This record gives sequence, C-alpha cells and structure tokens, in this order.
Amino acid sequence: MSIPKVWNRKNRILLKELTKTDFKLRYQGSVLGYLWALLRPLMMFAILYVVFAKLLRIGNDIPHYPVYLLAGTSMWSFFTECTNQGIQAIVNRGDLLRKVCFPKYIVVVSATLTAIINMLINLAVIIVFALINGVTPSWSWLLVPLSLAELYLLSLGISLLLGAINVKYRDITSIWDVLMQAMFYAIPIIYPVSMVSASSELAAKIIILNPISQAIQDIRHNLITTETVTTWNYLDNNFLKILPIIIVLILLCASALYFRKKSKFFAEEV
Repeated sequence: MSIPKVWNRKNRILLKELTKTDFKLRYQGSVLGYLWALLRPLMMFAILYVVFAKLLRIGNDIPHYPVYLLAGTSMWSFFTECTNQGIQAIVNRGDLLRKVCFPKYIVVVSATLTAIINMLINLAVIIVFALINGVTPSWSWLLVPLSLAELYLLSLGISLLLGAINVKYRDITSIWDVLMQAMFYAIPIIYPVSMVSASSELAAKIIILNPISQAIQDIRHNLITTETVTTWNYLDNNFLKILPIIIVLILLCASALYFRKKSKFFAEEV
C-alpha cells in the first residue's frame, strides 16, 4: 500500500470520528438530545408562519406556502449552522491541532458535515409535509441534491475563509452573526421574489443572484412548486443564470487557497 493511500485512509477515519464526536457533543446534556436537530427549524417555521402567513397574509398567492416556508427556513438553518460551526472549528479544536499533525481542513469539514446530518433529517420532514400538503412527486425532485450540494459548498467556502481569519481575529464570529441577521431579510425566505419585483425589478434580480437565494429557490422550484422564481425562469441573460454557481466555485477555490496558506500557523496562533 502506497503512502498516499495510507494517509488518505487515516484522513477518512479522522474525519469520520471527528464528525461523530461533533454531532454527539452538540446535543450532550440536553433533555431532548438529537430531537433538537428536528425541533429547531420546526419551531422557527411555526413562529414565522403564524406571524407572516396568518397575521400579515404573506404568501397567499404561492401554492403550498406552508411547505414553501418550511423548506426556506430549513435550508437557512442548514446554512447558518454550517457556517457558524465551520467558522469556529479551528479555534474549538486548538488543543487537537497542537498535538496531532494532520490536514487542518479536516476540522472544518467535520464541523460542517454535522450540519448535513441535521439537514437530511429536516429534508425528510419537508418531503412528508409536502406529500401531506398535496405536492405531487416529480422527476425534478432528483435535482434537489444538486442545489443542496451547491449550498453546502458555499457554506464550506465561507467557513474555510472566515475560519482561517477567525484564528487571529476573533471578532469575525460576532460580525458574521450580525451579517446573518441582515441576510435573513435580504433573501426570499419569508416573502416571494414577486413582492420585490413589483417595486423594483433591479432589486429582485440582485436578490435572486445571491447564491443562497438561488439555491433555496431552486430547491423550492424542484421540490414544491414550479411557480417559484429562479434565475433560470426570471433572467434572460444566460451568463447571469449561472453567475451564482460561478461565484460559489470561485469563493470555494479562493478560500481553500487562503486556508492552506494560513493553516501553517494555526497551531501557534490558536
């Protein structure tokens, strides 16, 4: 067996063990334990549905709006959990980095993979709710994993970049929390893009070109209703249609290079 294969096997084992440990520790000591992976997005959905759907009457023109909203809040929860855990991964694993020599990106990937486990649980709930709500299964459901992969790669890119910066500048975590608060209302999780386009078509295009918005809208389009506005059916320019995907790939590559450059000093700075 060659040395690269030995190291690859060791890295896979380490990644698996770190992911299992992160997932167990996250719910250790809580009464409901792993149920929080399911309850957190459902509670968020319930609050938003009562306030915005029942009281403010938003989403009345969207087919299957309850499932539409649940998908949006669940995907947003996945993105926030993935980035929050990823950004803090290096700092949280400082003791391990100082004692063991291994590729540092494994720590970030393991932290983000735990969010994928939670997301898969929530996706199963979304599918059940969709069937109960009368959504007809279609072949487009097979495209959902592609959008989920895109959203994960975006989260991973952000985690690698900000996680590396966070080792030296711990303010990054607080700044990211504030940005997340703003982004929640800047992307169409609660409201449809049509509400924005009625006031400003330019603003609607900017919103839909956000990679987070694009991924969530594609998931809604393929899983719930084809009336969902996406880059593919809203924009005429073919380059703009794929621009969010290009942004994700560029960000991921740039973040990986920056992380690799700074990882040499993590053990000293953390």
